[in-house]
Amino acid sequence: MANLTFLQNEPLGRRAFLKNGTLFLAGVSSPALGMLSARAEETKQRGTVRVGLVTDLHYADKPPAGSRHYRETIAKLKEVVGQFQSDRPDFVVFHGDLIDSGESLEQEKVHLQTVVKAISAMPFPKHYVLGNHCVDQLKKVEFLQGVGQKASYYSFDKNGFHFVVLDSCFKSDGTPYGRRNFKWTDANVPPPELEWLQTDLKQTTHPTIIFAHQPLDLKDTDAHAVKNSSEVRKVLEQSGKVAAVFQGHSHRNHYSEIGGIHYCTMVAMVEGAGLSNNGYSTLDLLEDGSLVLNGFRKQDDYHWKKS
Repeated sequence: MANLTFLQNEPLGRRAFLKNGTLFLAGVSSPALGMLSARAEETKQRGTVRVGLVTDLHYADKPPAGSRHYRETIAKLKEVVGQFQSDRPDFVVFHGDLIDSGESLEQEKVHLQTVVKAISAMPFPKHYVLGNHCVDQLKKVEFLQGVGQKASYYSFDKNGFHFVVLDSCFKSDGTPYGRRNFKWTDANVPPPELEWLQTDLKQTTHPTIIFAHQPLDLKDTDAHAVKNSSEVRKVLEQSGKVAAVFQGHSHRNHYSEIGGIHYCTMVAMVEGAGLSNNGYSTLDLLEDGSLVLNGFRKQDDYHWKKS
C-alpha cells in the first residue's frame, strides 16, 4: 500500500503543534510530513466511497452506570440518522457492542430489537461488527439474525476499494463467544479466520480497509487488545494492501501507525449524557488514495493524505 501522510486536524478547539517534526494533539503523536490541514468536515470533496461509522452504542433499558448512559443511545441515533441523511454514505458500519447486558436473555433480545428499529431509519446498507456485549447472552447466530446479517466475518468491494469485517469474539481455544462463556479480555482471531483473511487479501487487487471491534494496534497483553493482534497485523502488513483499520471497544479516540497501516480507535456513543456527548463519523475514500475522517461531536477528525 502506498504511504499515506498522517495529518490530524484540530477538532473543536483542541491545541495542536509541531515539535521536532512530530505532530502532537490531545496526547496523540504521529510523524508529520506536511502542514496541518483544515478541519476535515470543511473538506467538501466527496470520496469515491463514503462510509458512515458508529461504535459502542451499548443500548439497554437500564439506568446509567458511571459515564455510560444506555437509554440515551436511541436519541443519539436519531441525530446520526439526520446527519447521515444529509451526508448520504454508501453504507454504514457499526463497530460492535450494539447492545449492553440485559437481566435475561429475553430482555437482551428486546434490546436488540429496539436498537435495530432505531437504526432502520437509516436508508443505507448496514454492516455489523460483533462486539463482546453483542453476544453476552445471545449466541452469534441469534445476534446476526437480529440484524439481518449472514456472517460474522466477510469482505466486499465498493467502487475500487476492498472492505473486510473481522470477528475477534473468540476465546483463545477457538470457542465462539456466547451465553456468557467468556471473559472480555480473551479476544482472538482464530486460525480459520486468520487463514481466510490471508487468502482474501491475496485475492483482492484493491486498497483495503479493515473494520474491527477489539483494537489490533495494542500489545497482545493489553486488556483491550486482540490477544493475537501481532499475528493479525503481520497478515495485514504482508499483504501490502491495507490502508487503515477502524475499531472501537476502548471507548476513546486513539490513533497509531504500525507498519505503514493507520489504526483509528473511535469514541463510544454510549459515553456521557446528552447529544453533546454523542460520537460518530463519516469516512471519505478519495480517488487519489487519501482518507478523510469527519468526526461529529466527541469524535476526532483525521486526514491521511497519500504522499
